[in-house]
Amino acid sequence: MIRLTQAPFDPGQALGEFCRGRTETGAVASFTGIARAEQGRTDILELEAYPGFTEREIARHAEAATERFGLQDVLILHRTGPIPPGEAIVFVATAAAHRRAAFEGCDFLMDYLKSRAPFWKKETGPDGARWIEPTDRDRDDLARWETS
Repeated sequence: MIRLTQAPFDPGQALGEFCRGRTETGAVASFTGIARAEQGRTDILELEAYPGFTEREIARHAEAATERFGLQDVLILHRTGPIPPGEAIVFVATAAAHRRAAFEGCDFLMDYLKSRAPFWKKETGPDGARWIEPTDRDRDDLARWETS
């Protein structure tokens, strides 16, 4: 399931619901991304998305991860709109028969979400607003999936 929301969410609750009733799943891996204050430089992180299009693109990559790693299920919750430091931005959970597939599927999806998902990110703080682009590290993280 892919869900974009402007409302805060509880990653622990999402994980509990995702795990419930899984009698044939051997592993669940999850990741929670949290908005940072960047040493006082950021008061608000704002994410923009195109409703419908963004979800479809994320779903396409979730399907690719499911096929590539043999995942049983995927959950992606992603905030849009203004997000204060300390609140969850993204939650990804993957379920698989074995741990390696769950870990790698989760990592693969996060690398995509961080670098290529159709979101526009802006930080606003005491010095004004600035758009955020993927870093070299983000691009390197994503590139490793293209060779393995």
